Amino acid sequence: MGVTTQDIFGEASGAVPASEGSYGEAPSGFRLPKETRLGPVSLQVADLARSIEFYEEVLGFRTVSGEGSSVVLAARGDHAPIIELREYPGAKPTPVRSRLGLYHFAILLPDRPSLGRFVKHLAAIGVRAGSSDHLVSEAFYLQDPDNLGIEVYADRPRNTWMRVGRQLMMATDPIDINSLVASADGPWAGMPAGTTIGHVHLHVGDIATASAFYSDAMGFDRIVWHYPGALFLSAGGYHHHLGTNTWAGRAPSPAPDEAQLLGWTVQLPDDAARTALAESLTRAGHAPERNEMGLVTRDPWGTSIRFTVAPAH
Repeated sequence: MGVTTQDIFGEASGAVPASEGSYGEAPSGFRLPKETRLGPVSLQVADLARSIEFYEEVLGFRTVSGEGSSVVLAARGDHAPIIELREYPGAKPTPVRSRLGLYHFAILLPDRPSLGRFVKHLAAIGVRAGSSDHLVSEAFYLQDPDNLGIEVYADRPRNTWMRVGRQLMMATDPIDINSLVASADGPWAGMPAGTTIGHVHLHVGDIATASAFYSDAMGFDRIVWHYPGALFLSAGGYHHHLGTNTWAGRAPSPAPDEAQLLGWTVQLPDDAARTALAESLTRAGHAPERNEMGLVTRDPWGTSIRFTVAPAH
């Protein structure tokens, strides 16, 4: 969805630097710690071999473990799990923008030169991608073989971020491809060390319910709320760990036999924070359950969220 800076903030934006603590709206109760990050995403795909080829050859991941109908992918530079692929043989491709749940998951590269190398790699293998300058980041968009949406991006330094009032400035402006490609400092060698899941963006049924669940109950700060049909939320002043939008309209949730996001992961800094989060969700009527994935709950549209404690370094 193309939304420019002018569309949101107008000609006289009154923009000022977004210093720490100067933007966003905190929830009234539990608030996620600033150290909160995202962990792996789990995807249901139709053909595991086909998906592995795409995620390794196009995106530059590597398979680090696998058993039966599932594999775990990591960056070429380290072993931290980033994506789990689970095969549902013959699963139908997800109809683009006609299901609740995944809009895209976003792979965060450690720096701008890494993104420049990735873009040159896409050009070299003939893969087309959409692109956007979001002011806080530069991003490229692809679909995997099952039509699951993917963003690959790099953040701009926080000291360049701007705000208008309490909202961080974000938009969908044209990207300066030439400048980005010029930043590449060598050949593409796959996803580098430090690559993570930066954020997840979901189709939801309505923004008010998304805010009640993800901010009031789960503890994310509201960061941008004037973006048409969308709400962006985060912990620790990040531009967003979670995007929610209503651009799919009155869409159903994916059927069991469709490609889809099976779940995403929120990593807390310690057990005390995870316990406090579970208590907040329980008070709001969304008590997490323990299963083979750990501590898990579902949002009002059925998307699964797992809560883990970040591994010690």
